[in-house]
Amino acid sequence: MSEVLGRWGLDDGADTAEAADALRLMVSELATNAVVHTFGQSPTFTVELRLDREQVLRVGVTDSHPRFPRRLPAAVQQDNGRGMVIIRVLAAEAGGRLSFTPTDEGGKTVWITLPWVAATRADVVPAC
Repeated sequence: MSEVLGRWGLDDGADTAEAADALRLMVSELATNAVVHTFGQSPTFTVELRLDREQVLRVGVTDSHPRFPRRLPAAVQQDNGRGMVIIRVLAAEAGGRLSFTPTDEGGKTVWITLPWVAATRADVVPAC
């Protein structure tokens, strides 16, 4: 994922490092959910990257389990239940959103949709 995003202009440089880190964390949380919360019923998952008109980045994590993610109470002493909260907050801070779509095979894709920050970086003209 990092390699593709780097080719598209989002790398670990000073301008976009924070956005790249946040995106990696969101995808990591979704991948973890695809493994942990499907209770072994979805042995594989896929990550899809789409750059729409060089303005909107869509990242989808698809698994074969039909249940959509739901908010779990995050008790103070609990080690899990915070992943979706983290994803929603990071997506909102970046001006994006989280959505879910069913797949034709009976699973689901969890989508993160974000404004493409590398596009804004490319539009910046350095001051003389």
